[in-house]
Amino acid sequence: MKEENLKRGIALILLSSLGFALMGMFVRAAGDIPFMQKTLFRNATAFFIALFILIRTSKKDKDALKIPKGSLKYLILRSTVGSIGIFGNFYAIDHLNISDAAMLNKMSPFFSLLASFIFLAEKPSLCAIISLITAFTGALFIIKPSFEFTQVLPALVGFAGGAGAGFAYAFVRKLHTYKVNGFLIITFFSAFSSILALPFFFLCYTPMTAKQLIFLCCAGISAAIGQFGITGAYFNAPSSKISIYEYSQILFSALLGFLAFAQIPDILSIIGYTIIISTAIIVFIYNSTHNQS
Repeated sequence: MKEENLKRGIALILLSSLGFALMGMFVRAAGDIPFMQKTLFRNATAFFIALFILIRTSKKDKDALKIPKGSLKYLILRSTVGSIGIFGNFYAIDHLNISDAAMLNKMSPFFSLLASFIFLAEKPSLCAIISLITAFTGALFIIKPSFEFTQVLPALVGFAGGAGAGFAYAFVRKLHTYKVNGFLIITFFSAFSSILALPFFFLCYTPMTAKQLIFLCCAGISAAIGQFGITGAYFNAPSSKISIYEYSQILFSALLGFLAFAQIPDILSIIGYTIIISTAIIVFIYNSTHNQS
């Protein structure tokens, strides 16, 4: 792998992290609007951007629009669990510090390990099993289990969102084995999740001010930057070299949460961040060393 590609991959994944952090800020700033309504705007914006790029790509590569035989079920599975991921993340953003919501969403790599074992028959290493258990322990510090269900619910939903995102990444890897175009995966997922959100949009629609509409459009654009950034990053460099940089989103989210909403994570959340990020760093170093041996 060329050093130039590695640097480009790192730059793109940092751009992606900033995009997703900005998405969280704009979603929260949109105020008291049903989270499914916010989700629809985010997904619809991403859909039209992805569709535009996919159509342009298809002019040079006719296979870009092709759904290979046997891959449709994985597209549907990826879109189903991905929708759970984004719905859970948006609900958490509305009810938690945006850095807490981002951290719970970043449980996704660990859930991806679990999904790979369950659905893709990939045998996990001892290091992977230990990291999974340790990361769950870190998540408990953020969730803060209690008998006050209404207080712990947003964190549990955010945790479920991280699970959905992790399972989605596992199915994306499976789709790559079928050589499904990355922009087709994004377009299909964005359309699928938008359709799921439509009934809730019509049943629970809340009128929006021009300011709220602008914030939601900005959230959609930021999410598209995040999605395309991460797609481009993994196109240029392998996961073992750049995945750790995804956790920069937590720093961006914490900074934006403080500047925009004066949010400061409590000590238990900070302990949870430390456990999860430290675990990710150890796994990253282990995988890098293991791949070189």
